[in-house]
Amino acid sequence: MTLGTLPWVRALDRPDLLAVSTLAAIEAWAAQDPTVADAVLVTEIDPALADTAALTEAYRLPPAASANCVLVAGRREGEERVAAAVVRATTRADVNATVKRLLDVRKASFLPTDRAVEESGMEYGGITPLGLPARYRVLVDGRIAVDDPDAGPTVIIGSGIRRSKIALPGALLARAPGVDLIEGLALT
Repeated sequence: MTLGTLPWVRALDRPDLLAVSTLAAIEAWAAQDPTVADAVLVTEIDPALADTAALTEAYRLPPAASANCVLVAGRREGEERVAAAVVRATTRADVNATVKRLLDVRKASFLPTDRAVEESGMEYGGITPLGLPARYRVLVDGRIAVDDPDAGPTVIIGSGIRRSKIALPGALLARAPGVDLIEGLALT
């Protein structure tokens, strides 16, 4: 498959392009749902172009095809609650209202980069909802599950490392193990 100017292959055929935890998550998911093995694709990119704006421009990708995964945390009664919020790159996560309400915390903040990298086991610019620690909630905006008029059914997410990206149908990501599909998670 070609999306933009990038050649995509089955992710399970290129484990070298996936973080260890991302590979493990895809393998476990494919064992439960055999369609995953053919539907989750990966491509190699220049790591200097891992950020969404640079990626979409350099590889002629529709901006709405990219999805960003941000890690957010808050505290309630001394207990920290962490979530990954996944939204299309043309939107932003509603951290101050929706994420805060879903985590049931007074204040939600983005995890500092060094902590996000250390805890996720993934590289900055490649953090993905696939393979995050089990204690993280994975919140996916409802718009990811439907075809985007500009981007179609596919979403592009991180692979856990900066030098590659994953592409898969948004509807498939919405039903990945551990995902909570949330209407209104993103603001336009």
